[in-house]
Amino acid sequence: MTRQPVAPAPIPFVRDMAFEPGRADQVSPAIRRVVAGNSGAFTYTGTGTYLIGRGKVAVIDPGPAEDAHFEALNRALEGETVSHVIVTHHHLDHSALARRFADHHGAKIYGRPASGGRPMDPDAPVMEEGADFSFVPDHTLEDGDAIAGPGWTLDVLHTPGHTANHICLGLMEENALLCGDHIMGWATSVVLPPDGDMGDYLQQLERVRQRGFATLWPSHGPPVTDPEPFISAYIAHRHYREAQILHALEAGPSTITALLPAMYAGLDERLYPAAAMSVWSHMVDLHRRGRVTAGGEPALDSIYALSR
Repeated sequence: MTRQPVAPAPIPFVRDMAFEPGRADQVSPAIRRVVAGNSGAFTYTGTGTYLIGRGKVAVIDPGPAEDAHFEALNRALEGETVSHVIVTHHHLDHSALARRFADHHGAKIYGRPASGGRPMDPDAPVMEEGADFSFVPDHTLEDGDAIAGPGWTLDVLHTPGHTANHICLGLMEENALLCGDHIMGWATSVVLPPDGDMGDYLQQLERVRQRGFATLWPSHGPPVTDPEPFISAYIAHRHYREAQILHALEAGPSTITALLPAMYAGLDERLYPAAAMSVWSHMVDLHRRGRVTAGGEPALDSIYALSR
C-alpha cells in the first residue's frame, strides 16, 4: 500500500469582512456590494450582489427571493438605470430574485440556462436554498462575450465545474474577477454532479489562475487580493482529495459515506452532504479516466474500487 498522501499547505482562506446586510458598500472604484440576509453554513455571510458602475449599472446575482434584499437593492440604485441583470448560475441564493428585480427595473436577465439536471440522489440535501433547474435567461452569454457600460467592461468566462452553466465576469478596468461560486475566499467551492464536473472545474481553476487577475470578488465572503497562490492552493487541495481517495481504496472497496470521516476530519457535520457531493464528483472524474470502478455509473451510494 502506498504511503498516506501528505496534505499540501493550507489554503490561505480570508474570512473577515466588514459589512451589514442590506447596506451598499463601495468596495472598489467601480464595484458596490449589497449582502443579503441569508447567512448560513453554505452561504457564509450571505449572498453578495454586485453593482457595477454608476448611472448605468450592471447587477450581478440579485440573490435570494427576500423582500428585504429586493428593497435594499432598489434603495442603492435609486436614480440609476439597471442595464443588465447577470446571473452567474442557477442556485437560488443567486438567481431567485432575478426575474422580479429585472422586471421592476425594465431590464433583461443575462447568463446561461441550467442544463445539468437534478442531482442523481434528490434526497441528498446539498444546498440550503436549492437550485432552479428551469432557469433560462433572456439572453444567453457565451465565453468571450463582453458587456459594457460607462466606465466598465465585463468579459464573460464560461467556467463549468460548480455547475455546468457557471460564469465568471472579468472587470477589465480593475483586472478583477467577479467569480460567483467558482472560487470563494472563506471555503472551497462544492462541485455537484451531474450538473457540476470536477474535471471541468480543475481546468477552469487553472484557466483563471493563468489570467492573472489582481482581485477575486466571490459571491460569498470577502475578496481574495492575492489570487495566484490562493488558486494554486485550491488546485493542490483538489489533487490531495483525489490522492486520499485512491489511497483509501487500496485497502479495498468502499463507499463515499465511509470515506468522509477520515477525509474530512474536523469538518462541521452539517457540511458532510456537501463534502459527499465533492467526493462523488472526484469519483465521477476518476471513473471517466479509468482509475476507479463503480459497478455501473458512479452514484452517491456506489461501491467504489480501484481499477485493475
